[in-house]
Amino acid sequence: MSTMKLANKTLVPFIAAASALLLASCAQESAAPAASSAAAAPAASAAPATSAAASSAPAADPCAPENLTTVQPGTLTIGTDSPAYPPYFVDDDPSNGKGFESAVAYAVADGLGFAPDAVTWTVVPFNTSYAPGDKNFDFDVNQISITPERAEVVDFSDGYYTVNQAVIALKDSPIAKATSLADLKSANLGAQVGTTSLDFIESVVQPENKSQVFNDTNDAKSAMNNGQIDGLVVDLPTAYYITAVEIPEASIIGQFQAQEGGEQFGLLFQKGNPLVSCVNQVLADLKSSGELQSIQDEWMAGTTAPYFKE
Repeated sequence: MSTMKLANKTLVPFIAAASALLLASCAQESAAPAASSAAAAPAASAAPATSAAASSAPAADPCAPENLTTVQPGTLTIGTDSPAYPPYFVDDDPSNGKGFESAVAYAVADGLGFAPDAVTWTVVPFNTSYAPGDKNFDFDVNQISITPERAEVVDFSDGYYTVNQAVIALKDSPIAKATSLADLKSANLGAQVGTTSLDFIESVVQPENKSQVFNDTNDAKSAMNNGQIDGLVVDLPTAYYITAVEIPEASIIGQFQAQEGGEQFGLLFQKGNPLVSCVNQVLADLKSSGELQSIQDEWMAGTTAPYFKE
């Protein structure tokens, strides 16, 4: 055997071993990116989970106290006229919480998250409350009827009171002690022409005697004072005003249950005020809980204006 042949035989195992090492190294290098890609895949697929978690987070409540926009930050400013008469307010002081509308206002404030000491009142004449333009109050409460004409320039809440019809009479009237519809059947009742009060006499009370019709409420009041009619039918807010201010010798002998679809009072807001929807939520809660009816029964009924029995 020659020296060259021996050398070749000796080198073969070394060459084979070196080839094996080279192949192994290449295999490891090609596997590394695959492993890196495999490791990166879960990270990439995890990204949508983060987005899903973010989208499932609850949206901020626009009616939470800290998110409400008011005229004065942290304060609820309420407007009403002066003087403020019973039974809507007591002692001409809206801030004492007494009277129907004062109690309603503070119940709404509470529902919005404002404590009584975070409520302030401002004087707003009735006729200017529904004029167009910016307002210096968050809402106004002042026996303001919701009408399409007014709603063109201001916003209203849902109704918080449906206006009832009532009968007023002098203390010596034949119907002064009437407590039911039957007690009114023989009465001489009057009302202003073209009013819901006149319609109410004819469609609900249906007295035996023909209704006395007057051109305006002043004529009707004079007729009652002169004994031409036994009683005058007007809406309850008007009845309170007449007996408290104009004819204190008269009294409200009774009121009728509100009719569906009747005239309603609403809280008044500047046009476009986002607070309206939040107030409507509160009013809905007050109605469903019975609290609003309780406030009405306390201040708008009782001995001052009892309901007629059917």
